[in-house]
Amino acid sequence: MSDRYGHDVLAGDWRTRGRKIVREVDAEPGLVVELPEPGGREGFVGAVIGIVKGVVELEDRRGARRQFPLGPGFLIDGEPVRLRAPRVAAPAAPARTASGSRAAPEQRARVARAHRIWVEGRHDAELVEKVWGDDLRAEGVVVEYLEGVDHLADRLAEVRPGPDRRIGVLVDHLVPNSKESRIAQSVSGPHVLVVGHPYVDVWQSVKPQRLGLERWPDIPRNVEWKHGICAALGWPHADQADIARAWQRILSRVRSYTDLEPSLLARVEQLIDFTTAPES
Repeated sequence: MSDRYGHDVLAGDWRTRGRKIVREVDAEPGLVVELPEPGGREGFVGAVIGIVKGVVELEDRRGARRQFPLGPGFLIDGEPVRLRAPRVAAPAAPARTASGSRAAPEQRARVARAHRIWVEGRHDAELVEKVWGDDLRAEGVVVEYLEGVDHLADRLAEVRPGPDRRIGVLVDHLVPNSKESRIAQSVSGPHVLVVGHPYVDVWQSVKPQRLGLERWPDIPRNVEWKHGICAALGWPHADQADIARAWQRILSRVRSYTDLEPSLLARVEQLIDFTTAPES
C-alpha cells in the first residue's frame, strides 16, 4: 500500500530546515574578518593574529587589537561566517612552497651559481626571499639588492655579465618614458634581463585586501610615498625605524604567492627562468 501521509517529517535535520547555513571558516593567521556593530554600523575589521582558549585576537590596520569569542557573528567580504579554531590535518600531498612550486625532499641548498637576481632595495629582497626563497636556494641563485636602480650600470660594469654570469634585475615603477625604463634599455643585453612592475614601491605588490583595504591609498607626488602611505593608514612614520616596522607589518601578511599581485609574480618567475636556464 502507498503511504497516504508521505514521508516522515521528522526524518533528517528538521531543526535547521529552512534556515540559511552559515559557512564555517578556520581562523588562520592573517585572515581578515569583520565583526559588525548592531544596527548595521561599521564594526571592527582586522586580521587574525592568534587564538587562545576559544578566543580569537584581531589586529586592525592601525595596529589596534581586540579579542572576540570564536563562533558566529563574523563577516568575510560581507558574508556571515562562523570562525573556528584551525583543525590539525594530516599532511597533504604534494607539499608546496610559498611560490606554489612542488616542494622537493629536504636537502642541502645548492652551491651558489655565478648568476644573480638584483632587486632595488631591502624590502624587495625580503619579499622575494619570503615567497621564492626555497626555490632559489634549491637552484643556487642568490638575490642581492642595489640600493637604487641609479647604480645599475656601474654594478654591471664591475661584474661583467656573460654566458656563465647572467644577471636578472627587478625594477620598481618600470613604466614607459620613466627614468627606470631608460636605464633598463641602456643596459639590457643577452646576459642581462631587466624587468619590472608598475608600482611606485614593492609594498603595492601586496594585495591591499591582506591589510583589510579595498585599495592602496593615492599619495600626492610631492609626498615621499612610504611616509604618505603610513600617514594615510594612521601608522607612525616619524623616522626610518617607523617605516621599517610598517614594512614588517605588511610582510607579515604575506603567506604565499596568492597574496601578491600577478604583475609582480610574472616578473619574478621570468627572472628565475632566465638565471636558471641551462648554460649554452
